[in-house]
Amino acid sequence: MTYCLGILVKQGLVLAADSRTNAGVDYISSYRKLFDFSLPGKRALILCSSGNLSVTQAVLHSLERDIAVGKGSNLHTLPTMYDVARYVGDCIRTLQALDRPWLEKDNIDFQCSFLLGGQIPGEAPQLFLIYSQGNCIQTTPETPFLQIGETKYGKPILDRTLTFDADLNAAAKSALLSIDSTMRSNLSVGPPINMVMYQADSFEICHRAQFQAGDRYLIKMRRHWEQALRRLRSHARYQLESSLFTPTDP
Repeated sequence: MTYCLGILVKQGLVLAADSRTNAGVDYISSYRKLFDFSLPGKRALILCSSGNLSVTQAVLHSLERDIAVGKGSNLHTLPTMYDVARYVGDCIRTLQALDRPWLEKDNIDFQCSFLLGGQIPGEAPQLFLIYSQGNCIQTTPETPFLQIGETKYGKPILDRTLTFDADLNAAAKSALLSIDSTMRSNLSVGPPINMVMYQADSFEICHRAQFQAGDRYLIKMRRHWEQALRRLRSHARYQLESSLFTPTDP
């Protein structure tokens, strides 16, 4: 399992992903889940992957091959972000059709999903979730983030801290907190964490970061967040007890 998320705000995009693919008792493996397909100065394209590793790697290889051989429709030639999302979805369907019978025979889960974020000239920045079936959905100002993988532990932070008008730096901090909270609660999500931040209309990924398990900033942020939650919990408990035992007029 893994956890990837994308956030779209007025100022741009944040995409982040952990790197864990297996967390057995005596076997832990890590693979990168965030990939940059941008053409600096011309278009920004970031993909995050989750699900069956062999299928997602096959999809990524196919996308790279289409670019390398100059196929008419590829990540660098399609005119809109929606067209790119549909193209990735078509690639997922094609490769799953090849492998599905053999994976199903051994009861192996072949599902996968992708996040696609970026910007093509003539459009605003956009963020899509591409399902294993090849169809996709897009963020809206009311729901400015999308998640794939182990989503439940990191969602409450995003629900409570994010709006479409949020500052891009604040969105990046919310993303990091969301992944860190998921790592705290689920062994199948783990470092290193890869993150990119994209400024709208720049058409270039200028901000990248990777956080290892012992990263000082990650530890400091985690400690500050946990202390703030404890203070808030103590204050809320006091307020609740005060109101609960306050005498009322007959």
